Amino acid sequence: VQLQASGGGLVQAGGSLRLSCAASGRTFGTYVMGWFRQAPGKEREFVATISRDGGTTDYSDSVKGRFTISRDSSKNTVYLQMNSLKPEETAVYYCALRTGVIPSTAEVMYDYWGQGTLVTVSS
Repeated sequence: VQLQASGGGLVQAGGSLRLSCAASGRTFGTYVMGWFRQAPGKEREFVATISRDGGTTDYSDSVKGRFTISRDSSKNTVYLQMNSLKPEETAVYYCALRTGVIPSTAEVMYDYWGQGTLVTVSS
């Protein structure tokens, strides 16, 4: 499995970005997908997850109401729409694939990881 994240960049506080993660090498629609982030000097943390059929999503409390995870199985791609971004959300954002059935907020439950895409939010 290969996961390729893209869409990061520099944005002003209050702005928006949409991240994409393209998967290859597996039947994409079979698997749970997630987004995590790692800010400088901090541990990686959960951001969002989506079920295999896209019908169930979960978010960290800090992004709920501002971020939206979605998937397009026809394109083997998962998205993270990020609105009202804050400077403290500057981080490398990683997409991840879980071969288990149930969406999870736990990093250890994910089996494959993309290389990450840097999001910088200026104040």
